[in-house]
Amino acid sequence: MQDKQKLTHLDEKGQARMVDVSEKSHTEREARAMAVITMLPETLKMIVEGKHKKGDVMATARIAGIMAAKRTPDLIPMCHPLMLTSVKVDLVPNEEKSCVEIVAICKLVGQTGVEMEALTAASTAALTLYDMCKAVDKGMTINQVQLLEKKGGKSGYWKKEAL
Repeated sequence: MQDKQKLTHLDEKGQARMVDVSEKSHTEREARAMAVITMLPETLKMIVEGKHKKGDVMATARIAGIMAAKRTPDLIPMCHPLMLTSVKVDLVPNEEKSCVEIVAICKLVGQTGVEMEALTAASTAALTLYDMCKAVDKGMTINQVQLLEKKGGKSGYWKKEAL
């Protein structure tokens, strides 16, 4: 964290508040986030081959991620309701690592960023995969939930550095 930065969701007394964005300019904003859900190879094979008795698990997770992005302010107390212009959730099976890699991209033209919406979309898609497959694989793990990139706004462009 940079020395001069402060927590914007706290007032001078340290009390939680919603940030006033009324003076901010409307700019194009985008955020990309990810999550990874690791599972048994047999579970991944069942998903990839479409043999899950609950149906198309990947499509359900994708829709859940999109819906979650739209409902982020209902889940995260200080998030502003946003007029999202695009939400994309991609789920990519990785047989070598026995996981599904999820990337969510959210866009809008507005006065505040969409990082929380992208993070909510990616993590909810992973949670949905877990929910739909827990009967056959309770040991699945969700990890690497993180912001990968953001564009727009006062702070401009940011990208996570490779480890």
